[in-house]
Amino acid sequence: MSNQSVTAGVALAGVMAHCGGSPVGAVELLVGAIASAPAAPEPHAALAELWRSRRSELKEGLEGNGSLSAVLAQAYFLFLDGDMDDAVMTLGSVTGARPDVAWGTAPWFGDARFLGAVSAEALAEACLRTLDRGHNLDTDEMRERFTPWFHAIDVVSERSPVPESLAAMARLPRACGRYELAFALCDRGDAVDRVMWTAVARANTWRAMGDLDQAAASFEGALALDPANWSLYLDLADVRAEQGDFAAAVGLVEQGLQHEPREVFLRAAGAAYRTRLSGASDDLRALIVLAPELASTSYRDLLIDYACAGPGLPDPLVAEARRICGN
Repeated sequence: MSNQSVTAGVALAGVMAHCGGSPVGAVELLVGAIASAPAAPEPHAALAELWRSRRSELKEGLEGNGSLSAVLAQAYFLFLDGDMDDAVMTLGSVTGARPDVAWGTAPWFGDARFLGAVSAEALAEACLRTLDRGHNLDTDEMRERFTPWFHAIDVVSERSPVPESLAAMARLPRACGRYELAFALCDRGDAVDRVMWTAVARANTWRAMGDLDQAAASFEGALALDPANWSLYLDLADVRAEQGDFAAAVGLVEQGLQHEPREVFLRAAGAAYRTRLSGASDDLRALIVLAPELASTSYRDLLIDYACAGPGLPDPLVAEARRICGN
């Protein structure tokens, strides 16, 4: 039995017969049909009937099963049970793993019961989960697939404008290149209360658009709201470095270190920016020592690129730093 035939409306009895009476096998077949046509109502109707008639067996069979088919089915079962928050977060995990499928076009995701009950906090967490695997979402195809998510964000953010949640939601449209929606969420959050996270969301949206002056101004606004936050000093320092103002970048890192003197990202950035500014070999050696402690290899390599462009550095030392990149 093909996924297409299930989508065309094969009754649950036929699906169960094909799977030898196994409800877990039926879930796998029905989820395969949903993956082929996420908006089709028939596989969802069959899953709902299966959940009603074989709930205990499914709970036992799917417990601890982290396969995509099991997780997607659990998202729908949570919706059927009225647990909209866990349903959307679970769907966010599935979408993050396979954003090439328009999971959000499932009938339940646009259902008024869902949109009227899901919390802003849960939808924000779900949006973050869609980004977990680092897939490129800034394409026309991805924007089309994520249209139901944008609709859900718009509805829920208007109903429940929690500034911190709206700032988190903004990361999804920003990743998809929907900058106007990201800014709209920031504006909606600011209308309720001006918080640091909204300023950061606005700054990162400007940065994604390549407007570094606006990004810097927004990060300065975030610092005004939370002046003891070391990561904001680093964010602004990175923008200043991108603008070529390494003296300002060094000064900002030093301010951040006053609040968190042992933070490895600050220490590494400080070493890199000082090297780029003055060409001091000792600073480059310090960066070489700190580099293995940086969890983000892309950021590590960026700092090394900056540092190795410092004036008058010895070629062997630069080569030693360069060898770290890509490892």
